[in-house]
Amino acid sequence: MTSQVDQSEAVDGSGGDEGRPGPGGGRSGPAVPGSPQPRRAKPIRRLDRVIIRFAGDSGDGMQLTGDRFTSETASFGNDLSTLPNFPAEIRAPAGTLPGVSSFQLHFADHDILTPGDAPNVLVAMNPAALKANLPDLPRGAEIIVNTDEFTKRALSKVGYPADPLADGSLEAYHLHKVPLTTLTLEALKDSGLARKDAERAKNMFALGLLSWMYHRPTHGTESFLRSKFAKKPQIAEANISAFRAGWNFGETTESFAVSYEVPPAKLPAGRYRNISGNLALSYGLIAAAQRAGLPLYLGSYPITPASDILHELSRHKNFGVRTFQAEDEIAGIGAALGAAFGGALGVTTTSGPGVALKSETIGLAVSLELPLLVVDIQRGGPSTGLPTKTEQADLLQAMFGRNGEAPVPIVAPATPAECFDAALEAARIAVTYRTPVFLLSDGYLANGSEPWRIPEVEELPEITPDFATGPNREDGSFWPYLRDPQTLARPWAVPGTPGLEHRIGGIEKQDGTGNISYDPANHDFMVRTRQAKVDGIAVRPLEVDDPDGGARVLVLGWGSTYGPITAAVRRVRADGGRIAQAHLRNLNPFPANLGTVLRSYEKVIVPEMNLGQLALLLRAKYLVDAQSYNQVRGLPFKAAQLADVLWAAIGSEGGSPARPPAGSPEGPPAGASVDTTTGATAGSPSEEDNR
Repeated sequence: MTSQVDQSEAVDGSGGDEGRPGPGGGRSGPAVPGSPQPRRAKPIRRLDRVIIRFAGDSGDGMQLTGDRFTSETASFGNDLSTLPNFPAEIRAPAGTLPGVSSFQLHFADHDILTPGDAPNVLVAMNPAALKANLPDLPRGAEIIVNTDEFTKRALSKVGYPADPLADGSLEAYHLHKVPLTTLTLEALKDSGLARKDAERAKNMFALGLLSWMYHRPTHGTESFLRSKFAKKPQIAEANISAFRAGWNFGETTESFAVSYEVPPAKLPAGRYRNISGNLALSYGLIAAAQRAGLPLYLGSYPITPASDILHELSRHKNFGVRTFQAEDEIAGIGAALGAAFGGALGVTTTSGPGVALKSETIGLAVSLELPLLVVDIQRGGPSTGLPTKTEQADLLQAMFGRNGEAPVPIVAPATPAECFDAALEAARIAVTYRTPVFLLSDGYLANGSEPWRIPEVEELPEITPDFATGPNREDGSFWPYLRDPQTLARPWAVPGTPGLEHRIGGIEKQDGTGNISYDPANHDFMVRTRQAKVDGIAVRPLEVDDPDGGARVLVLGWGSTYGPITAAVRRVRADGGRIAQAHLRNLNPFPANLGTVLRSYEKVIVPEMNLGQLALLLRAKYLVDAQSYNQVRGLPFKAAQLADVLWAAIGSEGGSPARPPAGSPEGPPAGASVDTTTGATAGSPSEEDNR
């Protein structure tokens, strides 16, 4: 889904009563078959942002529902951030708390950084979904429940002694009781589908209702459904009918007296599309291969949450991409390294458990000094751990998880969209310096999505393989380990090139000739040379965001903690606190100015979704008292949580005003959704949210 944005106006579609998109993508007007009647006058509240969470059983289609709402929101022009959250089991136990699947979407008329701390709206398809997600809801949030699923058996399965819809326990919320299943079956009574098949469309009814409630476009969803079920047109039309019925229900029922409007965001000029981290990373790999003029070869074994990269790259044979689904992790990386030896951009994708199996071959790539990308989409560990939950606990594994001295550069993207740039950066380093490179993403980035400005081709960096083409010695011989004096990279000699015959293998090589060598002095020299090559990689200096230069505390992050950290920093500064922020993309080597930056502040806070791995490296290398703030819950940090940590750090250093209380007279609570028509807060999660 793409949209054009210029400097003055984001995209068409902000709309009021006469500009409201109806099912089919049209505007309200004369009735047409399958479309709603002209809309009745209902109040419309304009909000600056909304956080919605869809929740139900794994089989209820919550990920599809959230994805479609996200796509239409991106088409409308809002800035957005998403957080899919689902069980590891293919079919988790229905109606149970472990089986709940959810999709959270934060969309706004301004720049946002996270999927939000707490939902303004919860759509709960059953009692389990309500119970699992209710603790995250602030007072005043809206809850839409499928009353048809609140049976005695379903309630007892999750430990509800009484029906929460009737016992008054939800009085603090705006509760909307909607018999989604019954209404869906009524809408599809003439579809010819069996009852069980018709019931499955209830997620589309819910999507239609939310599309009406928040003025989302609808044409894209209908086109998507016709495409998805092209071979089953009866199913396609049934889902579209349920979707339209949900939209019409919102338009006509008295249960929803108000709808909401979130105008498009003012984004920088360019062409945009919504993109997930894994998709952006896939496109980045293709772009890197194209810029380098190399075929792209992926050797991979399917593993959550990295498998989507294999799926996506397999669709792009027209760009010279070749994908190999190997029988195991070791075979996958072995094939990728073989492709690199043959002159291709070799890539292998995996997660933490797969990295453990690939370690010996990564060490071989270090010894052979060949370009290879090792993409690690981190997940909760150890062992099988939490396959569908996020974590960033593989940093030390990427840094040291090989036998001997085997240094490998490490690149880590900060956002889903930045996965594209990180892939280009990792490929540039691998090709230029002839080395394997780790790219550390994680489940939060991989499955989350945000708007991405599609770059122009000329904006992309040049990547030059500079293959060896002939002998490199005055006597007409070829030495495979004769190095470039600037990069210390050895020649990349494609097999079969006349005159470039050479020996490779895992045993230590003699400097220059590449012959097998057991000489102690030579081994010491080669070890130090490989380390010096990595240490000398040119990476951009670390940029520090310190508006007035008066902060005493620095918060330093890496990877996917960027969004929550930045949102927390915005909160602190909005309340008058002074805090500096920096974020690392290159973790090996570190930026050359990192030590100077760290020593410029009295306190350094390092939030990580592990037990302090970056902080450990910083303390060891720079002898600074980097203080960890850690979480390993399988979920990203919340902005409010980090803001409290930063305020505590600032307070202990002094020099900043005391933190003002929530809801102070200066204005609405930080992050409140403001009704710009009346000035009232609408469904605000107060301090539990972020901008």
